[in-house]
Amino acid sequence: MEIITSKANNAIKNAKKLHQKKYRKKSYLIEGWHLFEEAVASDADIHQIFVLEEMAERVSQYPQAVQVTPDILKDLADSPSPQGIVAVLAMPEQSLPKQLSGRFLVLEDVQDPGNVGTMIRTADAAGFDGVIISDRTADIYNLKTLRSMQGSHFHLPIYRVAMENALKQLKEAAIPIVATTLSEQSVDYRQLPKCKNLALIMGNEGQGISQLVSEQADYLVHIAMPGRAESLNVAVAAGIVIFSVL
Repeated sequence: MEIITSKANNAIKNAKKLHQKKYRKKSYLIEGWHLFEEAVASDADIHQIFVLEEMAERVSQYPQAVQVTPDILKDLADSPSPQGIVAVLAMPEQSLPKQLSGRFLVLEDVQDPGNVGTMIRTADAAGFDGVIISDRTADIYNLKTLRSMQGSHFHLPIYRVAMENALKQLKEAAIPIVATTLSEQSVDYRQLPKCKNLALIMGNEGQGISQLVSEQADYLVHIAMPGRAESLNVAVAAGIVIFSVL
C-alpha cells in the first residue's frame, strides 16, 4: 500500500479541496468507518481511500487505498476526533423521474446542514421513496450534512430540483402536496389522510414555505403547540409529520 507523508501531495491537495462546495462537482468526501461501510454496502464508486497505518489492514483489499499520517488525516477530516479513515466518492447523477409515485420529503431552501441531514435520515427511517431539495437548500455533500444523514443518502434517492419544476412534476403525477405552515388556512396535521402517494414540503428555518408552495399545496398543516414556545425546529417538525402519514 502506498504511503503518503506530505500534505503537498497532489492526491491530498485535491481531496482537501472537496471541503469547499465549488470543487464538489463530480466527487465528495466522507469520513468515518460507518459511512465507509455504508458506501461499500451500497456499491458506491470509491475513488480514493486515506487511512491510518494502524487501520490499513481493514482496507488492504482496495487498490485505491493509501496510508497517511495522523496530521494528514486530521487535515482531510472535518470532525475534531477523526476515526482513521477518509474516502473520496463519485457523486451520483440523479434526475427526478418523469413517472413519480410514492412518498417524498421536499426541502425548500432549508439552510442548516444538520437540519437537512436529520430530515433526510428521518425520511429514510420512515421508508419514504425519495427526497427532493430545492436549489437553495444546503449542500447534502457538506461533511456536516453527511454526518447527520448517517448514510441515508445511500439508501434513498435525493434530487436537487428547482422548486417550480418539482411542483410541476408532482402536480402532473397527481401526488398530493402537503406543506407545513403557521398560516390561518392550515389544519392540524393529525387531520391528514393516510396516503401511499404524498409530497411533504418543509420550508426555510426563518421564512417557512414560499408563496408559490402555499398556493400549490393541496393541504396546509400545522402542529398544535400547547406550550409557550413560538415554533419547533424544522427537523423536529418534519419528524412528527413524517411518521404521522405512514
